Amino acid sequence: MTASLQILRDGAALRLRLDRPQLHNAFDAALIAELTAALEQAGADPAVRAVVIEGAGASFSAGADLNWMRAMAAAGEAENREDALALARLMRTLDELPRPTIARVHGAAFGGGVGLVACCDIAIGVPEAKFGLTESRLGLLPAVISPYVLAAIGPRQARRWFATAEVFDAAQAQAMGLLHEVVPAEALDAAVARQLALLDRAGPFAAADAKRLVREVLAQPDRDRRDHDNATLIAALRVSAEGQEGLSAFLDKRAPAWAPGSEGKG
Repeated sequence: MTASLQILRDGAALRLRLDRPQLHNAFDAALIAELTAALEQAGADPAVRAVVIEGAGASFSAGADLNWMRAMAAAGEAENREDALALARLMRTLDELPRPTIARVHGAAFGGGVGLVACCDIAIGVPEAKFGLTESRLGLLPAVISPYVLAAIGPRQARRWFATAEVFDAAQAQAMGLLHEVVPAEALDAAVARQLALLDRAGPFAAADAKRLVREVLAQPDRDRRDHDNATLIAALRVSAEGQEGLSAFLDKRAPAWAPGSEGKG
């Protein structure tokens, strides 16, 4: 555990719990640095199969800490740029983490909290959760998190919520793609556990690399090059150790070596 973050092992999953409950897990420079470091360590640890982002107390994350905002308002433009780049590094680290990620969302998720949700591969929340991109109320914009929020909800929705700073509920978040699933509070942990179980049954490399495939397909405008790259990828996967084990297990009607309950035999 660090000052602002609990780091918990849950089988092959790592749970990163924002731990500033008295401040609704609001961001400050220390929390940003601690969460970035924990994610980088998780991405380098082969024993970690998935990462869950969650919040202690009543909220997921209520955005920026008031004292942090006050300090940055008094700082110069150069210092503010460096501070914003630290947040950008956090969001990019989470978005590109070479492990599947799950956001477990309850209570408030505002500002940077919405950014965390948008960066995760899977996002599950409770009906009572509230969301807001409230920066425009302060004469600001959610600039650093905008690439990830845009990818989650699309430009048409982003233009509305970025401008109005209106708070919206979990049903709206699910309708526009920020949440994948909304479940009662008492079922939240079970819903997260179900996703972790599904990831446990997927090939470790395949589950971890799915987001890279999505990113590269979207970034490649040349259809011929895209077809070539995708054919090269699937060919390499079919002859890889993981692909060979997965295909053999399917044809032999057995669990693959990585799956829970298997004997780890190829």
